[in-house]
Amino acid sequence: MTASSEHGTSTRSSALSCATGRQYELRRGDAVAVVTELAAGLRSFSRGGVLLTETYGDDQIAPGGAGITLAPWANRVEDGVWFLDGRKQQLDITEVSRNNASHGLLRNTGYAAVAESQDAVALEATVFPQHGYPFLVRHRVEYRLSEDLGLQVRQTLTNDSAAAAPFVLGAHPYLRLGDTPVEELQLTVAAGTQLVTDERLIPRSSAPVAGDVDFRSGRHIADLAVDVALTDLSFEGGKARHTLAASDGGEVSLWQDEACRYVHIFVSTVYPGRSRALAVEPMTGPANAFNSGDGLRWLAPGESFSMQWGIDYKPGAAGD
Repeated sequence: MTASSEHGTSTRSSALSCATGRQYELRRGDAVAVVTELAAGLRSFSRGGVLLTETYGDDQIAPGGAGITLAPWANRVEDGVWFLDGRKQQLDITEVSRNNASHGLLRNTGYAAVAESQDAVALEATVFPQHGYPFLVRHRVEYRLSEDLGLQVRQTLTNDSAAAAPFVLGAHPYLRLGDTPVEELQLTVAAGTQLVTDERLIPRSSAPVAGDVDFRSGRHIADLAVDVALTDLSFEGGKARHTLAASDGGEVSLWQDEACRYVHIFVSTVYPGRSRALAVEPMTGPANAFNSGDGLRWLAPGESFSMQWGIDYKPGAAGD
């Protein structure tokens, strides 16, 4: 298998040389997306050779969770503990530095393809009953390149258990705009409320957005250091849109549907090869929802729930 070092893409293949397993390359017009078997992740999305998401090499798993999908919870569960009908449930601690269970149960799971075409793929994986989560649920992730060459993603959770199952769904893409350093770009997020967290990034209260976390009128990333969940999103036509823009008018935007009432904004200073990287994470609920109940949903036996999000691109005056 061959891969581009710039775009981190590869032809659709069962190549074992990729740390993230089989690679699914979707093409339509000048749009190219690469989806991974591991975590049903988005490894890259580009238009006309312009990278719109951060990517990584064949020999790496997703650094900083880049592009992975999250089920049956997104973000964190404090101490990995929650209660079901008064009985303590103990999840594995996967964020050791903060003693939390982080980003669900499928981050290290390979998804099986259930449908494929030139411009779409659907992948599915099962969460089996286990300590801390005694439910049988299936997570399906469908990626599609649309007629307007945007990327559309649908995540669906189905409960195959005999009892109602709690869940939060999410995704962890990082946006970029070609080779322009992220710190030179302006981020706009139409969100009115921030979740105020403790030192372990567990929400303890909420407050109106202000200062470095008020992106309603746009803020340059510059030297911002933020790791915050936002809510009270503004939806137009059923979508909330978060945009990263360059001075020449070029834009990459992530949209999420009304099933996703939260977005997490994270500026990383440790992404390999990048001075800064920006994660824009659509979520149906925030960190610690299994305890707070904020954004938490329950699926009845046999029931399914879907959320949708996507990425769009507008070239700048110079066409990037």
